[in-house]
Amino acid sequence: MRSSIHSVGFILTPGYALMSLASAVEPLRAARHLAGKDLYRCHYYSVEGGFIASTSGGGFQTDPLSRATNDRLDLAFVVAGGNPLLYHDAALIRGLRALDHLRIPLGGISGGAAILAKAGLMAGRRFCVHWAHIDPLREIDPDLLIEPDLYVVDRDRYTCAGGVAAMDMMGALIARDHGAAFAREVSNWFIHHRLRTANEPQQEGVRQRFNLNHPMLEAAVELMASHLADPLSPEHIAGLTGVSSRQLQRLFQAQFNMPMMGFYRDLRLAKADELLQQTDLAILDIASITGFTSAAHFSRCFVQRYKIPPRRKRHAARGIPSSSGEAG
Repeated sequence: MRSSIHSVGFILTPGYALMSLASAVEPLRAARHLAGKDLYRCHYYSVEGGFIASTSGGGFQTDPLSRATNDRLDLAFVVAGGNPLLYHDAALIRGLRALDHLRIPLGGISGGAAILAKAGLMAGRRFCVHWAHIDPLREIDPDLLIEPDLYVVDRDRYTCAGGVAAMDMMGALIARDHGAAFAREVSNWFIHHRLRTANEPQQEGVRQRFNLNHPMLEAAVELMASHLADPLSPEHIAGLTGVSSRQLQRLFQAQFNMPMMGFYRDLRLAKADELLQQTDLAILDIASITGFTSAAHFSRCFVQRYKIPPRRKRHAARGIPSSSGEAG
């Protein structure tokens, strides 16, 4: 094993998930325990320093981010949860750019990569974020090289989807530094018997998500999920799945107790709801992205599904008071 100690920084932002951070930190702590000597040294930062609570209440005592440039870090991760696309902190951006100027490799855990991307620090780099942020981030900047993987290492950028995916990424780093056998030993310490590869999917496929057992039904839902902005007609879906439209309608009614196009509309509305909460995109843009012909049509369908206008739903999700007479 290499004798050098790797110094790893974790930059905590409001709303980070304790599980995502622990899944990254604990493998490094276990590596020290199993090796019987220091292999990794962890540092914790926030913009101002002090105790930073996670969404569960527990948290870490942190140093001010300004100190990170003097700590000889080998790698610095931004840890973010909640809605990182709406998180703005000029001091954080300055601190991250200062680390990048020192050629310190940067990483993002869960929504951390979204913050790096907004700071212009992921240009030309492949990366991943938690699946809930992928489509909203692509709408903000379609040129970003986002991949729906568990983790991505691209030169001096290390990103993962959060949750237990952080443990898989740290396993890859430990394997690089100290060998695959030792990485497996660390993983087994946590009864995590198989370190997943980088390109494994973050989410279950539609078969598992919707408990589908019929191949034609699975094919139809896959087509719907990949055509939200340009909805397909019932006949087109049936033709592409190789079954009659009438038979497909029967399958949807039996599986979901609702018409096929009603299920399709709900898929599109669910994506619209996600974009409402994750981005600042205009209502008209969200309507277009999810295949509705106008903002008015979108709003009517949204109210029918969620019992609240889209703009008011956005405000409620962000704790912003809305007037009761507000349209859209």
